Amino acid sequence: MTEMFKNLIAGEWASAGNASRNINPSNTNDVVGEYAQGSVEQMNDAVAAAKAAFPAWSRSGPQERYEILKKASDEILARKEELGRLLSREEGKTLAEGIGEAGRAGQIFAFFAGECLRLSGEAIPSVRPGVGVEITREPVGIIGMITPWNFPIAIPAWKIAPALAYGNCVVIKPADLVPGSAWALVDIIQRAGLPKGVLNLVMGRGSVVGQALLQHKDVHAISFTGSVSTGRKVAEACISSSPMKKVQLEMGGKNPLVVLDDADLKIAVEAAVTGAYFSTGQRCTASSRLIVQAGIHDRFVEACIERLKGVVVDDALKSGTHIGPVVDQSQLDQDLKYIQIAKDEGGKLAWGGEVLKRETPGFYLQPALFTETTNAMRISREEVFGPVANVIRVKDYEEALTLANDTEFGLSAGICTTSLKAATHFKRNSEAGMVMVNLATAGVDYHVPFGGRKGSSYGPREQGAYAKEMYTTVKTAYTLA
Repeated sequence: MTEMFKNLIAGEWASAGNASRNINPSNTNDVVGEYAQGSVEQMNDAVAAAKAAFPAWSRSGPQERYEILKKASDEILARKEELGRLLSREEGKTLAEGIGEAGRAGQIFAFFAGECLRLSGEAIPSVRPGVGVEITREPVGIIGMITPWNFPIAIPAWKIAPALAYGNCVVIKPADLVPGSAWALVDIIQRAGLPKGVLNLVMGRGSVVGQALLQHKDVHAISFTGSVSTGRKVAEACISSSPMKKVQLEMGGKNPLVVLDDADLKIAVEAAVTGAYFSTGQRCTASSRLIVQAGIHDRFVEACIERLKGVVVDDALKSGTHIGPVVDQSQLDQDLKYIQIAKDEGGKLAWGGEVLKRETPGFYLQPALFTETTNAMRISREEVFGPVANVIRVKDYEEALTLANDTEFGLSAGICTTSLKAATHFKRNSEAGMVMVNLATAGVDYHVPFGGRKGSSYGPREQGAYAKEMYTTVKTAYTLA
């Protein structure tokens, strides 16, 4: 019998009238579980529970919060193989990637356990004699969180951990496609000793429970990760609500990897292939635009194809798999649509792009590499979010930089070069929130800020100490001595 997983509201597991089946994309005959489909009423109950818990939790001591987050971290890390297998089973990442992501979630909670003890303020003199000034940070209040399917435990972790560390209460709605990892994470945090109502989980459709969360007057802030189109709707809802909500958006990317003639070819190919195709290309930081100088272009393309020939696409849980399946049929259809668009635009499919059959029924797609493309083509402008990348030939560094910045996105960018001058100039002049030199554009640390510019991000950065900008509000207090 398939296991049923409920919503968490006010510290209790609550049934819902409907449930959705969580399907393994590596084997569509495998049902991970049945997960509750919450209602507007349940979302309202969850917000009410968070509101009731906030006065006590916001005034809790840093030691109490530290111990809870540290206990959660310890359990996540102790169970990372189990959690990683669940993640890979429901999302389609390879088992190694799934375990790595689960471990990262544990590291995030350990970092923010420490942040509970590091929050500080300022005491400074006023310009007026005899007046003192204190600048402190306080929790924002009730935080609504809407998380995506591509990092189903890491992204919930890097939103929940700082929110709790700084004294906020949380209502989270994970992606309806892959709720299992978020459910397991919330279960661990709740059992770590969190007071009832501080953390609430409502699973279900975004158009139902997500919309109810956005519209609720008692929610003070929304942290969202997802598509650009949905992100804009989230921002509009937050600004138009009364009272207005603080908002943080992490959205898409069309990230460039520049490869100059002087690059180490082996390093460049590895950065391109791992950045563009691993995690099935389903990363907002994936290097989907490969901007390559003419002198190295042909050798680079040839080497990339040879590298791709050795990449194994198969069941995410199978030993030896390098790339798992696409997450579901809808995403596979989108990937195939863009492959056809690139062909129609005049791009040359140099490698891959075929739907694959394996022992178990799943959404398997051979990585696709296009050449003879321009930056004006749709394949260069629009986010595919799959194992599809295109090569753009350029004459020199100046043209490469211009094309790298010629995008509505600005999340991550990379350059492969042995020139210190070019690397330094690129770091300074790249219009991206994160820049990599001789590294893949995908793959970031948990203790430093994450986020981009232009259409990729809006609002405060995520992760590291910079997370306090989202989850705290600054108060300035004056005292006459």
